[in-house]
Amino acid sequence: MEKQIRLGDCRIPATVLDAVVVGSGAAGYNAADWLYDLGCRDIALITDGIQRGTSRNTGSDKQTYYKLSLAGDAPDSVGAMAQELFDGEGVDGDIALAEAAGSVRSFIKLANLGVPFPTNRYGEYVGYRTDHEQRGRATSAGPLTSKYMTECLERAVRQKKIRVDSPRMAVQLLTEGNEVQGLICLDLDRLDNEACGLCAYLAPYVILCTGGPAGVYEDRVYPESQVGMSGMALEAGAVAANLQEWQYGLASTKFRWNVSGSYQQVLPSYRVRTQEGMEKEFLPDYFSSAEAALGAVFRKGYEWPFSIGRVSASSRVDVAVYHETCVRGGRVFLDYRTDPAGLNGPFSRLEKEAYDYLSNSQALVPGPLERLLRMNRPAVELYRAHGIDLSLDPLEIRVCAQHCNGGLAVDASWQTSVQGLYAAGEAAGTFGVHRPGGSALNSTQVGSMRAAEAVALRLRAARFDAQAAMRQAQEQLAVCMGRLRNAFCGKTGSRDGGVRLRRQVQREMSRWAAQIRDIEGMRGLSEWLQVRLNGFFAENGVQSPQELPELLRNRDILLTQYAVLSAMITSAERVGSRGSALVRSREGEPGAGLDGRLADYAYKPQAAGFAGQKLVTELRESAVSRFEPVRPLPGRGGWFETVWKEYRERQGGFSL
Repeated sequence: MEKQIRLGDCRIPATVLDAVVVGSGAAGYNAADWLYDLGCRDIALITDGIQRGTSRNTGSDKQTYYKLSLAGDAPDSVGAMAQELFDGEGVDGDIALAEAAGSVRSFIKLANLGVPFPTNRYGEYVGYRTDHEQRGRATSAGPLTSKYMTECLERAVRQKKIRVDSPRMAVQLLTEGNEVQGLICLDLDRLDNEACGLCAYLAPYVILCTGGPAGVYEDRVYPESQVGMSGMALEAGAVAANLQEWQYGLASTKFRWNVSGSYQQVLPSYRVRTQEGMEKEFLPDYFSSAEAALGAVFRKGYEWPFSIGRVSASSRVDVAVYHETCVRGGRVFLDYRTDPAGLNGPFSRLEKEAYDYLSNSQALVPGPLERLLRMNRPAVELYRAHGIDLSLDPLEIRVCAQHCNGGLAVDASWQTSVQGLYAAGEAAGTFGVHRPGGSALNSTQVGSMRAAEAVALRLRAARFDAQAAMRQAQEQLAVCMGRLRNAFCGKTGSRDGGVRLRRQVQREMSRWAAQIRDIEGMRGLSEWLQVRLNGFFAENGVQSPQELPELLRNRDILLTQYAVLSAMITSAERVGSRGSALVRSREGEPGAGLDGRLADYAYKPQAAGFAGQKLVTELRESAVSRFEPVRPLPGRGGWFETVWKEYRERQGGFSL
């Protein structure tokens, strides 16, 4: 239903719907598709750009999808998968069970929609092992698994003629008390109109699929088009969970891509170009020998995420790269044109695991590039398609943020602490300290399906007061419009929309609050950032209405950074080094294995007693973080007749 909200001399378009999905990635399209199939037809998916986002624009050498085993005779079960997810520390048990229980249903839907997950000649989805799991649940459709997922789900949505409004940028949630009433958006095609492009969507249910907080860091592998909008939900009162838990790893910077898997297993040379212009291979300097460095590089292929538990082994590579770039100011490259030190003799000098792997891959040949071509030619062609020829130039890399394991806290239906507001995909904080590789893709599908199921059930019994929502929206729209008009009509403060401020904080986040964390540095940055946020609209403006979206994106990033710092400081002070975070200590002994050139990276050891707790964060007058117990794993299964009865009641009964 199309309406208008009068605001002074403006008429702002308002659309009344049953539910709104925000985001056009794998989670967003899946949520809209499930809503339709469950009978919810008065819905819309809104996005600031169909081609934007992480799902469509990222991958790795072999992007993994983690699911229940569907091949072979090795035992597996929903309970076993749930337990493995729950063991990630800081994970709610009901969410772990739901993600395991929904795994097969979600995976088979994708396969039926056309995602090319490989099978053997008998139809088994054969798997392989991934990070933090032992059962071989992983599968892949190649480097672009999530892109294929998004395209197939988009096709399903288009075929059903589900409303897709683009380009619309969600900028503020409409709430009454602790209930969502819709959201305010900018119509990016109408920023020149008298209302600065403002429009409203009024609905009792909103499913946020806006991706992770990609704008937090300077060093990140998220695509440039992905920024996230977590700050919008935090400002509306949604509680966050585990914002301190991230995944970091080596990635190329010119074309943002994870250099995991075979990019490492072919043993490239690590070279640094110093500020003085000198260039040399540097990694052997950080290990006891060139051969030890090679062993760590090989293991980095399947131990790609930085981990405090591996700082004396493969993650020592990450610390060395961080030191050469963030501390010494150099530029680090992977060179596939020449063999590294340590390979100037026979391959038999390699560690047995590396030798056997290369031998089985028929890649015991000179030159990293030749080995890569033999093992994974598409990995070479991927870079060539983006203007990078690995045979001609070295590949610049840094340690980059790749995924936030935290996000908005949700229940087992993926509803946030704000009633009617759901979050799925990386916007939801369903993971803790560590997670099986590829489980994030499973979570996009299960979480968005669970949210759609919950909305469909509640719509049957709920009645939305659209008139009351319009009155509430009018007040919040007036405040929003005032800010926007002042932003490009005022004459004081910076006129770059906060771009320089955002970049400054991003740089400092990568320096003090990424995989290497410094408590004093984070605390000082947080205090400085709070002052900048308090005066943001007074101190930052734009030259034209076309720049308003970037102004609001920048503020949302700063809000998210402020909340993330609160979580990181609390965790660093109470827990110490854990998972992906090495918390530096100015006292105590250096961490295990961090001697020699890395002796300065003494780290605070992990405190006991926090495995069964998660860290929650709220934005009030300031950001506040606290630990609280996770919800336990529920009892699995159940007596069929009892479950059947509860199911019929939950669905509202069946008519014959």
